[in-house]
Amino acid sequence: MTATTRTSLGPIRAVVCNYNGREHLPPCLAALRAQTRPLAEILVVDNASEDGSREWLAREQPDVRVEALATNEGPCPARNRGLELVEDEWVLLVDNDAVLAPDAVEKLERAALARADAVVVQPRSVVDADPATVHYDGGALHYCGLFSLRNFFVPLARAQGAGTVEVDGAIAVALLVRRSVLRELGGFDPAYFVLFEDLDLSMRLRMAGHAILSVEDALCRHRGGTQGISYRGAIDYPKRRAFLHSRNRWIHLLKNHQWRTLVLTAPALLAYEVVWVAFTLASGTFGGYCEGKFALARWMRNIFREREKAQRARSRRDRDLLVGGPLTVAPQLGGSSLRKTLLGALDGALRAWWSLVRRLC
Repeated sequence: MTATTRTSLGPIRAVVCNYNGREHLPPCLAALRAQTRPLAEILVVDNASEDGSREWLAREQPDVRVEALATNEGPCPARNRGLELVEDEWVLLVDNDAVLAPDAVEKLERAALARADAVVVQPRSVVDADPATVHYDGGALHYCGLFSLRNFFVPLARAQGAGTVEVDGAIAVALLVRRSVLRELGGFDPAYFVLFEDLDLSMRLRMAGHAILSVEDALCRHRGGTQGISYRGAIDYPKRRAFLHSRNRWIHLLKNHQWRTLVLTAPALLAYEVVWVAFTLASGTFGGYCEGKFALARWMRNIFREREKAQRARSRRDRDLLVGGPLTVAPQLGGSSLRKTLLGALDGALRAWWSLVRRLC
């Protein structure tokens, strides 16, 4: 679907989500100011930071609007609050550890203008410490409740895709979004806190028939990630991440997948769960896994209430949205040759099962 011959999306305001990001804010904000497509405003929504972020902003960035939240409930409420506070249709949602190339917003806008059905447009993010390596480049929606990521940790020179590519999933590092549609669909679900919240949003957008675009030559450097949750291989796998994975994956599945899909894919979902339990036992995070399941049980009533809302907006079936692979894991999780062999076998089994049941979903 093509757009009209507009040459501008109108004012674009940036909403920066911040929690204890004092070290990340200077390059993030400098990059936003340096955009060849000027931004109308920069708004920082701060999640009760304790590292002097707000004091630094008041002292060094007086022209930046700051919305200070009383508690840290994760990035979802902060992004949603930003969408409430701005009135323009197109908003740039940016995490505090994202550093956009000077022409990134210009290229994102150009892509949005070319597709009238586009609701989310993302840049290709690269690893800040190694800009020659892709970090996130969108992906597909795996029926096991995961992202099948494109070009994940692939050298930039060998990454597939050029120009603007339609994808089924966007990663919430930096996103140019159509505000009215996100608000109509409920925005980011705060139940997740963090992790899987962008998968959930992507699924709901695609269920409703909207397009998500990835602009391959619009680049964003992705810095440190969320302390205690992000996993870049330099530390042991965080227990907090195991908790969130254990809980949030099933929030996503129970909320967004059709009941028929869940029944037909149950053997594959169980196989993945068994492998994940084995991983948490090996990594010493099994306690986090169990805590996640207890938290899931306590949240069940809320999940079904949110499920009703999500399913009412559905216009596409699961079999037209979901994929069977590849199963994407961080390179450092591959580890030994035995572990790689086991993950490869799991990936093959999941693909085979989906090929059997997809048409019935």
